Amino acid sequence: MDIFLMLLINGLAEGALIFLMASGLSIILGLMGVVNFSHGTLFLWGGYLFVWAYTNSNSFILGIASAVIGTFILGALLEVLFVRKTYGKVTAQILITLGLMIVFTDLVRLIWGATPLVVARPDFLAGAWRFGGAVIVHYRIFLIAVGITVAIGIQLLLTKTKIGMIIRAGVQRSDMVEALGINIKIYFTLVFTGGAALAGLGGALFAPLVGGISSGAGMSNQVLAFIVVVIGGMGSFIGSAIGSVFLGLMGALIAWYVPQLAIVANVTLMAIVLTFKPSGLFGLAVKK
Repeated sequence: MDIFLMLLINGLAEGALIFLMASGLSIILGLMGVVNFSHGTLFLWGGYLFVWAYTNSNSFILGIASAVIGTFILGALLEVLFVRKTYGKVTAQILITLGLMIVFTDLVRLIWGATPLVVARPDFLAGAWRFGGAVIVHYRIFLIAVGITVAIGIQLLLTKTKIGMIIRAGVQRSDMVEALGINIKIYFTLVFTGGAALAGLGGALFAPLVGGISSGAGMSNQVLAFIVVVIGGMGSFIGSAIGSVFLGLMGALIAWYVPQLAIVANVTLMAIVLTFKPSGLFGLAVKK
């Protein structure tokens, strides 16, 4: 029972981090039809901006704010200067976003160096609770709380606001939204920058969990996000949430019981889902 509780908490915490990347990526794919391979770079920049700001200010909140605001601005620049020119051109999207991934990852190495940056968890999140033989780390509970809060916030935004109504309509028929006189480009930019900020938040929260950040973290976490999007379904926020939790729990269980399968388990699961339901478990099957 103690092991089950620990694996449950660990899996949910991992799922929360994956969700922060996958939800933004899924909405970007669903609404804008953009295959964004630079999303991992935004995660990476969020982590480095957090460590830089947190180390220099000793303020966890300021570190988080720097990561979110910084990646929001970076996301806006990428969308306006590069991505906007590739709408409807999948090959161009893949090439240009892969190029941005390489360039901005190298910029991270240029600015902060190739050596991983080390960061400690803030004092108020550094401890753990003990329940019998189970050790529940405070920081993992914090990650779960953040994930739930963000999920509820996005759900309310998508279902209870005018912006959300336009976004959901755009997922289904962006041409009809434009026919109503709505400048969909502005919402495209908002969606892209919002997804970038979520990725940045994920990177900021990832660094204290593992004790630091390295330049390879962006690509590895981006792969997980794409797997979640495929499993959950393109454009499905619910699919991203459920897929992230499932992937986090599965990863925790496999890493504990059969660690030699940890590398191939995620890809194998994705292949199985694609075989039986190509649109994903909750896919909207949007026609572009």
